[in-house]
Amino acid sequence: MIVDCAIYRNGKRLSGHDSPHDAQAVCGAQEDAFVWIGLYEPTEEEFETVRSAFDLHELAVEDAIKAHQRPKLEVYDGTLFLVLKPAQYVDEREEVEFGEILLFVGPRFVVSVRHRATSSLGDVRRRLEADDEMLRHGPAAALYAVVELPVHARAGVAVRLPARGRRHAAALRRPLDLLPPRRLALSIEG
Repeated sequence: MIVDCAIYRNGKRLSGHDSPHDAQAVCGAQEDAFVWIGLYEPTEEEFETVRSAFDLHELAVEDAIKAHQRPKLEVYDGTLFLVLKPAQYVDEREEVEFGEILLFVGPRFVVSVRHRATSSLGDVRRRLEADDEMLRHGPAAALYAVVELPVHARAGVAVRLPARGRRHAAALRRPLDLLPPRRLALSIEG
């Protein structure tokens, strides 16, 4: 489902523009504007509207809908596609849970896709909206703010692990296995 669809201009959120196509049209007419669309566990039908509005690559969209991706960074036709795995320690079960955030970042848009509740971006968006100067940097500001979330989440989990025993440490490291550097370089180059 689409959780949020917002246009930002000069570090401020503009009101209105509920649909991805409307938001894309407004951004196309205003050079200093960008749109950030947030989705939570979207279906193919829900994502189709976003895909068509921003001409997202079908393989990346398929990955975003299915989830369970490895952390990765790829570039499709000038759009950055990034998969992040935020972690959360659940005290009641003494387990580490992983969410998934997938980002599409273009020159005038950000599309964030979340899977699992551990990957909430509401606070990230509110903090960024409170920082006009940062938000003026456009999609790069949203990218930075979202990437920062799993870094801080993992640090919080890591701090709690010694108190709970080291048996969870391997679970925390496992999703950090990124593509080998050579494969990552090939992905960026196209």
